[in-house]
Amino acid sequence: MAIKLIFWTSAALVIYTYVGYPALVWVAQLLFRRPVRKAGIEPSASLLIAAYNEADVIEAKVRNSLALDYPVDKFEIVIASDGSTDATARIVRSVIESEGKGRVRLLEFPVNRGKIHCLNDAVPQLDGEIVVFSDASSMLARDSVRNLVANFADPGVGAASGVYEVLNRDASVIGPQEDFYWKYETFIKLQEAKIGVLTGAHGSLYAMRRSLYPFPHAGMISDDFIIPTSVLRHGFRIAYEAKAVAYEEAHEMEGFRRRVRITAGNIEQLHQVGRLLRPPRPLVLFCFLSHKGGRLLASVALALCLVSALSLWHSPVYKLLAVAQLSFYGLAMLGALGLLRSKLLNLPYYFSMINASLFVWIYYRLKGSQQASSHPERPGVVWT
Repeated sequence: MAIKLIFWTSAALVIYTYVGYPALVWVAQLLFRRPVRKAGIEPSASLLIAAYNEADVIEAKVRNSLALDYPVDKFEIVIASDGSTDATARIVRSVIESEGKGRVRLLEFPVNRGKIHCLNDAVPQLDGEIVVFSDASSMLARDSVRNLVANFADPGVGAASGVYEVLNRDASVIGPQEDFYWKYETFIKLQEAKIGVLTGAHGSLYAMRRSLYPFPHAGMISDDFIIPTSVLRHGFRIAYEAKAVAYEEAHEMEGFRRRVRITAGNIEQLHQVGRLLRPPRPLVLFCFLSHKGGRLLASVALALCLVSALSLWHSPVYKLLAVAQLSFYGLAMLGALGLLRSKLLNLPYYFSMINASLFVWIYYRLKGSQQASSHPERPGVVWT
């Protein structure tokens, strides 16, 4: 009976996390929607791009930023090079000379200290009332900043997140699955935002009122959670703008190490749960734990489902459930080996990779390694 209880409790947690909670917030937004009052405002804005060794993409990023639809006299583009050892700074200076004078600034920090350090030093040097954060590898839709800023017409909005879309998904082995996952995530975040309980933002594109910037501790790695979520402590909310689109190439999102870094960030976010208790925000806390906490627990629950079903192999019902799970993970193995062409059949591989990242992170922690959260080229340097 104890093993059966473990199986069904674990199965219920997985189903709630991936199906039940999204359905719950969708119903909640139908009943308790709190719309953001948007307007076509044009406050001064600063686009801040922190970059470390981004020579491959930085020119395209700066030119993409120069083409954004926002009043030139109210918009500055600031590249903060965090001790880059490649040609990042030189390329930015070249673009400034050719077409970015008066519109683009380069903040060149001589030593690489990590992204949070870089942001903390750069924000006080900005002129804009609104700070827009974006990754160097993410290209922005022409009207993305204008659509994002429109949310700040609501005095209750302290931060706003854009959405994330995958480009050239078929050029990557897991591109279609990554695209499906982010559409799924976007759906959940949109429902959370509609009832005012969204925490975090997409690091590829989000904005906040500069006066609310929290100057987080430099050891943190989840800047796209810590920074926007800090506005909740001041009584503001985070908006989610579906018309503010950031694009990233599918191949930029590949790699199991990236999934492990994302998991490390999610675990760090759970360490910040106390910030949602002062002052108490029970609905925000419930949604945060259901979304982020549920994902981490679901990884353990999936393992318990398999182990408990195998332990009950003598029962025809649990034998069938065990065979179904083994077949699912068999497809995941075939996907990992690149033997499957079907996008649908590759979903088990992607799903398993996401959940396996927790156990790899635990392994690294037990070894006392920094690999779970460090920059792939600079061990020990926190950069996400």
